[in-house]
Amino acid sequence: MAIDFDGTVVEDAYPGIGKAKTFAFETLKKLQSEGYRLILWTYRHGQSLQDAIEFCRKNGVEFYAVNSSFEGEVFDSETQSRKIDADLFIDDRNLGGFPAGRSAQRAETAAETALGLVRTGAAGRCRCVGTKCLMSLPSQCSRACVGNA
Repeated sequence: MAIDFDGTVVEDAYPGIGKAKTFAFETLKKLQSEGYRLILWTYRHGQSLQDAIEFCRKNGVEFYAVNSSFEGEVFDSETQSRKIDADLFIDDRNLGGFPAGRSAQRAETAAETALGLVRTGAAGRCRCVGTKCLMSLPSQCSRACVGNA
C-alpha cells in the first residue's frame, strides 16, 4: 500500500512537518500488524524526506520502501516512470481521502476499510519482478516468487 505523507499522515505543513492526523499512526501500525507492506509515497525529497521518515519512525512506523515499489529498487528516469506499483494508494487527494479519524471506531475502522479493499480483491493482484513479490500482503501471492520475497 502506498501512503502519502503531507495532508494524509500529518496536517499539510510542507516543507515542515505538520501535526500527526488523528489515528493515522494507529491505523498504519494496525495495517503493518496484519502483515501489509507500506510504502511511503511522497513528493518530498532530500532532507525534508529524511525528516518525514524519521518522524514516522519516532511514531512507530517503518516503511517497506520509500518512493519506490520495493526496497532497493534503482530508479532510472530514462527508462522508468516514477509511478510505483502498489495495490492501494492512500492520499489526501483521493476521493474520500484517508479514513483515519472520520468515524467513532477511528483507527480500527480505518484499517478495516483498507484491509477490506485488499481482501475482496478490489486492490490486489499478483505482480512479481524476478524473485520480488510486489503484493502488499505477500502471503496472498500465488506465484513461486513469494518464498523469495
